[in-house]
Amino acid sequence: MSFPAPQASSSIDPVAQKIIEFTRTDPGPALPTLRKDGTTLKPPVQKRTCGVPDAQGHKLCIELNPPSKTAVAPPRASAPGGPAADLVDWCYGKPSGKNYMNRTEACLKSIGGGTLIFTDTDPDKPALGTATFKIEQRLKTYPKKGDSGSDLAEFDQQIMLEPTRIDPALKGVHMRWNPGSSCTNCTTTKTKWTDSANNPAGEAYWAVATDGRPYDDLWGTIQTRWSGPGKETIDLDWSITATVDAGGNPATAVFGTSGIHAVRELAPRCDNIRKGIAPGCVLPYFSPTYTVDTNLYPAAGAYYWLMQQKMPYHEGSVRWDSLLSYLGTDTTVKNPKTGQPWTKDDSRGVVCPDKWAKRPADASLGTLSCDEYAMATTHESGGFPGRNQVTSGDQCAQLFADKVDGAGSFGIWADARTATNGPSGKEPCGRASIPASQNSGAFGNSYPAPSWRMLDGDEFFVSNPGFEHCTSVHTTCAWRKIG
Repeated sequence: MSFPAPQASSSIDPVAQKIIEFTRTDPGPALPTLRKDGTTLKPPVQKRTCGVPDAQGHKLCIELNPPSKTAVAPPRASAPGGPAADLVDWCYGKPSGKNYMNRTEACLKSIGGGTLIFTDTDPDKPALGTATFKIEQRLKTYPKKGDSGSDLAEFDQQIMLEPTRIDPALKGVHMRWNPGSSCTNCTTTKTKWTDSANNPAGEAYWAVATDGRPYDDLWGTIQTRWSGPGKETIDLDWSITATVDAGGNPATAVFGTSGIHAVRELAPRCDNIRKGIAPGCVLPYFSPTYTVDTNLYPAAGAYYWLMQQKMPYHEGSVRWDSLLSYLGTDTTVKNPKTGQPWTKDDSRGVVCPDKWAKRPADASLGTLSCDEYAMATTHESGGFPGRNQVTSGDQCAQLFADKVDGAGSFGIWADARTATNGPSGKEPCGRASIPASQNSGAFGNSYPAPSWRMLDGDEFFVSNPGFEHCTSVHTTCAWRKIG
């Protein structure tokens, strides 16, 4: 690894996140459960549900159909942002048929369309009329007080219903949204309906249009505020109930839940554990990526990238899809010597004890410090009682940063003081002499981002963008400036 002196400035945002696509593990009985590649894992169990017949022998049914994989976004979706009513402003322009999320918001565009079928109980008679609707949902969490304006932790949910056709025989259609929750410490508002411009609509009702005009889309929103102690992961479920003015009894379609218990991809977690910030909520299924600013801290970034490639489990590497687990103040792991919860200082004391002598390097690197990977703030640290645990930092890969002779560049070298032949590639951790300013700066005040609300065991990646183009640890790879 080779790199120059730190740059004077950088445009890298260490905590910026990318929106990801995800699949739902429990979309309900009427929709297919998909694998990550989009193929069907489990087909629908019951696409159509019906209300009981009325006295005239008429019944109302509702059927869900996922959106076509070749469906195109509506023309207005190309406009900047979404309508004023949209709870998640980046969602509206996303293609249909998929679901999207980040650490605080989710965009559900895989529900597709609902078809109301008003029919006679006589199977030989044709349907009296039908109506079709486009259906989407949103979920938004607020990680801190300033985001929601409430002193309590809050998350909001939203449904969008857009009729595309209502047969005159139905006379009019009314929809009721039924969001459910497992929360034991929550208060939830009634559904507030608006049009796309956020004007109050009163209820989700559409009379048959006699002049051929398109039907307005309506947006239903609820607010949930959590006031519990500690932390709570909240399971959600959704359905809609339809009625028509022409008769029949209500019919209900189920949209599934926030996910099977082992995954819970759409289950908000609220807590008041994080110190220094008010209570808040996030979507912990989303694993954030911390981006090391390799423009400002190239020696640290080179060292972390090298360790990600050489460690047996590649901890933290996006390329290897190997996550790190955060060591939070709410950990249940205890230090057997003190009886207190395990801390980052406990881990660091094993890998980087005060008595360890830093490997001398060129004076241009400044003051040196001991830098460990994986970091002391993770369960993967060599000092933490986990799969990578060592009894001494001498059991870690030994490295150091130094200037390249006769050149203006720097590199990462094997420190042969402990292992004569250098790292074997089997070491579960790394220990390196790195410029102190880069060691402290690489994971400075922005890690972890307050908006992530990281608690013990939460998983995340570490990206080193100036070196992510490198392909091998066996050849010298040169740093690239980002931005």
